[in-house]
Amino acid sequence: MEQYERLRKEYPRFYYHGYETRWEKDRLLITYDFEIEGLSSFAPQWVFPLDCSEDEGAESRVTEEMIFSLGMVELVSYWKITCSPEVYVEAGKLDPQQIRWWKHLYFNGLGEFFYVNGIQEAEGENFMEIRCQYPDQEAPASFRKGSPAWENSRKGFLVPIGGGKDSAVTLELLKQGGNLVYGYIINPRGASLNTARRAGLPQERVMEAKRTLDPRMLELNRQGFLNGHTPFSALAAFSTLIGAALLGLDYIALSNESSANESTVPGSKINHQYSKSFEFERDFHDYCGRYLPGSGYYFSLLRPLSEFQIAWLFAGMKQYHDIFRSCNRGSKTDSWCGSCPKCLFVCLILSPFLNQEELRAIFGRDLLEDLSLKEIFEKLVGIAREKPFECVGSRDEVREAIRLTVEKILREGKPLPALLACYREALGLPVAGQTAGISPYFTYYDEENLLPPELDRLVRESLKRRAEEFKEAYP
Repeated sequence: MEQYERLRKEYPRFYYHGYETRWEKDRLLITYDFEIEGLSSFAPQWVFPLDCSEDEGAESRVTEEMIFSLGMVELVSYWKITCSPEVYVEAGKLDPQQIRWWKHLYFNGLGEFFYVNGIQEAEGENFMEIRCQYPDQEAPASFRKGSPAWENSRKGFLVPIGGGKDSAVTLELLKQGGNLVYGYIINPRGASLNTARRAGLPQERVMEAKRTLDPRMLELNRQGFLNGHTPFSALAAFSTLIGAALLGLDYIALSNESSANESTVPGSKINHQYSKSFEFERDFHDYCGRYLPGSGYYFSLLRPLSEFQIAWLFAGMKQYHDIFRSCNRGSKTDSWCGSCPKCLFVCLILSPFLNQEELRAIFGRDLLEDLSLKEIFEKLVGIAREKPFECVGSRDEVREAIRLTVEKILREGKPLPALLACYREALGLPVAGQTAGISPYFTYYDEENLLPPELDRLVRESLKRRAEEFKEAYP
């Protein structure tokens, strides 16, 4: 891409100069110092609330390495403005293995950014050179082979809450297991706050962190400099280390599912959800064990499950149905826009488990009757080559959800919604009286996960209980 090459020549150096940490009475304020030489400096901030009256040891648990590392992932949002070929890290030290780790995260986390901007010149080795002072000693060997000793742990879990169905399921499963749960919200909005309240979390067990972008970056975006998707979930991951340390919690329980491993563009590693994938989860877990001693044990409670199963579990959690929101377009107004891939995906994946009236109550209208969503539908089910660049499930499980929905509607003797009727033949959907037996997605379980044994049993038992509740519908 001509603009990519031009900006790299014009602005060859990006600097991570440092950061300022201010411990105030009721908050920890971190201000980062980045610069694209010859263009602009940037000072994004993070604010973490404190209650020093209850815990005077919080400051000792947050390490400089945690704060420095959050800056390392924050910088990519500013670096992408010009994609400067040289990145000078002056804020801390990195050994060669760390540098390889960060380049791997940046390159894969920016896969969508490169693809959408038509940047074919970027390759894993040549898109960036990180220049940094090496530490005086070798990094310590990994101190963590597994999770913290369960019997010696505080058994406290920090759960990031985005306001969608996934974090609600994680909260409910951990509560069912009798665990101490804290919520973690970045830049709170209605849905995330309402989810915490419906989960019964008292205000003192909900940490509301605030991330502030530098307005100069937003202005450069408006001026036409390079812009696009960055690995936000990686940013959230490093910030949860600070949140868990402040609260003295041993565990950070994510809500990422196995479906996030599927590439967005078939035949490539381009994945909108790369920093939600198990590859990133495993890499992050190993990085923390080697370079960030004292950090919380990071894992996804829902990693063994598919989006299909999460929707199945969530369908039984009626208390969240009127307040959960997953629509990015409607995030500012705390609403479902009803016209984006995320809205249609959530509707489709819930459709086998909720009736049409319940779906209409959630989205405000019947999305499956809207033929203007045909193009999005084709991307979700695999008729079109690419999936939408959104956090949506795999093509196979979307098709399976549609199959079950059609079977259910035909059993009830009702007409198919317009979208399903339109694609009935193309998807090989059943006709009246025809069934294909129990879906394999009900019993799916991905063994490649980082769940502690006690939580592995908790998830498996939750699936069994849900299956018992569902026997009559799917004998």
